[in-house]
Amino acid sequence: QVQLVESGGGLVQAGGSLRLSCACSGGTFSVYHMGWFRRAPGKERELVAAITWTDGKPYYVDSVKGRFTISRDNDKNTAYLQMNSLKPEDTAVYYCKAALVQINYWGQGTQVTVSS
Repeated sequence: QVQLVESGGGLVQAGGSLRLSCACSGGTFSVYHMGWFRRAPGKERELVAAITWTDGKPYYVDSVKGRFTISRDNDKNTAYLQMNSLKPEDTAVYYCKAALVQINYWGQGTQVTVSS
């Protein structure tokens, strides 16, 4: 059973930074495409960033380009999302997802709140 556990969320002032971690257990982390999603109050869930297992190429939604960095450490079975220059509109519950073909695994989410 694959389990994903996010951590690192919290309350930060605008302009601050947080680093989210997504620890994976029970599976072969190195072959999962990893993604970070977020759901803000009253909004649909959106993909924020993703990184492939094949070449580590990252993807970012336009609103976070230049501010967020996704990475992975296959030795630690962990994916990360470094978030800099945070804005109030980044406030959301952040989820990580591991994907392999048509199988998706989700974490429970971690709250990020950015105050103005």
